[in-house]
Amino acid sequence: MEVIIVSAAQDVGIAAAGIISRLVAGKPGAVLGLATGASVERVYAELALDFSQITTFNLDEYVGLGNSHPASFHAFMEKHLFGRVNIDRRRTHFPPTEGDDLAGACEKFEREIRAAGGIDLQILGIGRDGHLGFNEPTSSLASRTRIKTLTSATREANRSRFGGGEVPLHVVTMGIGTILEARHCLLVADGAAKADAVARMVEGPLTAMVPASALQMHARATVIVDEAAAAKLAMRDYYREVQRNKPGWQR
Repeated sequence: MEVIIVSAAQDVGIAAAGIISRLVAGKPGAVLGLATGASVERVYAELALDFSQITTFNLDEYVGLGNSHPASFHAFMEKHLFGRVNIDRRRTHFPPTEGDDLAGACEKFEREIRAAGGIDLQILGIGRDGHLGFNEPTSSLASRTRIKTLTSATREANRSRFGGGEVPLHVVTMGIGTILEARHCLLVADGAAKADAVARMVEGPLTAMVPASALQMHARATVIVDEAAAAKLAMRDYYREVQRNKPGWQR
């Protein structure tokens, strides 16, 4: 796992956008896995790419919300990315949240990822309890796209997006096993509130109680955090030293 520590939250977005831009420059038809949340807003704000050939798969969506609901992740993506770039909406995909056979629809979503050639780069955030996507603590580390019940803590953390109103109890999310199949995982986090989760993810034991710790098993996982989010990393001085002393071919 590569850990990159930058000065401020805005720098997290700039650094992550640089990685995405380099991928798309070399592969204009890249397949991107997309996340939502405050940390990734800053990433999307920095992107100025040709999206015409890019295919996207979003991590998750609330069950029971219409696509136009302001708190839906469809609406988030439209506001923060899709509405300002030249993306072909036919190439955008979200986990299914409606229908009588949701399990079958989730399997179809998995097949669509494979049919697209798999995800080249999966953008991720992390919850304060270490959840990844909406894979809450105790989620199977081999899980696939499926319906999940949110914890009270996660619902409370997302309440502001619902104007203080009721947050849906259920979501559909890519599973940990699905996420780990991406060729490159890029996780961003900023702020002191994420420091404990970041430390447990990077340096703690591999455990279903911290689903994001599964990234320790990924062959190419990059974590970009600001100083506040890095505050509880025991090895943070070493991570800075690694970045300063990378050989030229790795930069």
